[in-house]
Amino acid sequence: MVEIVPEKTKKQLGETVLQVNNLRVAFKTDEGLVQAVAGVDFTVQRGQTLGIVGESGSGKSVSTKALMQLLPPNAVIDPESQMILHKADGTTVDITKLKSTGREIRSIRGDEIAMIFQEPMASFSPVYTIGNQITEAIRAHKKVSRKQAREIGVDMLARVGISNPSQRFDQYPFELSGGMRQRAMIATALSTNPSLLIADEPTTALDVTIQAQILRLMADLQEEFNMAIIFISHDLGVISQVADEIAVMYLGRVIEHGTTRDLIETPKHPYTQALLNAIPRIENLHARLQPVGGDIPGPMSRPPGCAFHTRCPQAIAGHCNVDLPPAYRISETHTVSCFLYEDQPIAEGGDA
Repeated sequence: MVEIVPEKTKKQLGETVLQVNNLRVAFKTDEGLVQAVAGVDFTVQRGQTLGIVGESGSGKSVSTKALMQLLPPNAVIDPESQMILHKADGTTVDITKLKSTGREIRSIRGDEIAMIFQEPMASFSPVYTIGNQITEAIRAHKKVSRKQAREIGVDMLARVGISNPSQRFDQYPFELSGGMRQRAMIATALSTNPSLLIADEPTTALDVTIQAQILRLMADLQEEFNMAIIFISHDLGVISQVADEIAVMYLGRVIEHGTTRDLIETPKHPYTQALLNAIPRIENLHARLQPVGGDIPGPMSRPPGCAFHTRCPQAIAGHCNVDLPPAYRISETHTVSCFLYEDQPIAEGGDA
């Protein structure tokens, strides 16, 4: 059974940090324009963790890399999309309108928004020490001396639970274990005290013991810094441990969104139900795993109507394979894009 961590109350959540409206991202290819993200909406508040879950190819990482303008040159963000960042100084900026190489987005990366990548060995340069790379991140955004930057970096390494932080500060990435490198990546991301932390599959390459430690660490640091977190994973079991709200993505769309309790206890979309059924059950270790049937279509072969109808055991012929379902409101905190719930009211903005 999936354990649900206690949800934060609204009183504990702060102001809006990020609001994404109708985010659409496509890529120019020799075969034509490929739609990777097809109208995504979500809001993240200070102190909140939004979990984004889905299989590989669902658009999770593309959506969040768009927030930092880290997409490749052939990416095209629809000009009608909005990614409104509420900065720490009280001003707002639409990231969609910024140039990926401009000064303003460079000041936002690492300062207002920081990112933890899936594999820290590929993110840290192997020819510079951990400390050198942390110091560079700090001095890029804060007016401090190299000595002061070192003090901040060593302190942050200690706060993320790395033993002998002064010694580790002067070591190279290959000298640290996988768990230590991930902690060092978190320390680098948090060294500038960002308002929003994006964690892209941060525990996938780690064993379950270290994974649990990293998840606990992120929860503790969020409470300490009162930051917003977007946590990306393909594993609903992991997401349920850290997220206050969950957005389930499939082939570039959010098909179900709600509180963690909504999605774990009363999943509505057949895809969400299938993801939950694929999680091993500790109370029945001998049971066969139930993988999600079929394969996720490629973005070049996006099926008409509801994209999941090619794999859905409850698909309605002549409807699901023709029409795109809007978002139906199950409750004040729970929406689902599925024709099985046509008797429910359409959510605001649910026609996208």
